[in-house]
Amino acid sequence: MKDQTSNVFEALAHPTRRQILQDLKDGELTAGDIAAKFQATGPTISRHLRVLREAGLVSERRDANRIYYSLVSDSLALSVGNFLSSVCPEQIVLREVRKRRMPQAAPVTTPNDEGVQA
Repeated sequence: MKDQTSNVFEALAHPTRRQILQDLKDGELTAGDIAAKFQATGPTISRHLRVLREAGLVSERRDANRIYYSLVSDSLALSVGNFLSSVCPEQIVLREVRKRRMPQAAPVTTPNDEGVQA
């Protein structure tokens, strides 16, 4: 049995599925709208959508005879983030350092009339 992270990376392995995710970033699309963007057959796109849905990367909503798909970005971010944190633990430390520095960020300076920083 595969874990969720394995399912996500398997889903991301195919360029068509990555393109579907990019297409969904601006909002939900019907299965027909998604299929129209590709030269693949409808059943092939349906299989890609099933893989994405089973990986938890897209959700579907039925309305009469239409199926609308939308991106589940939290699932992608958590899976990839957890994996990266496990192989690059220093990224966790860097992220914490950046969080602490944010409130103390220096004010943005703009040039005055003479072109000298204020």
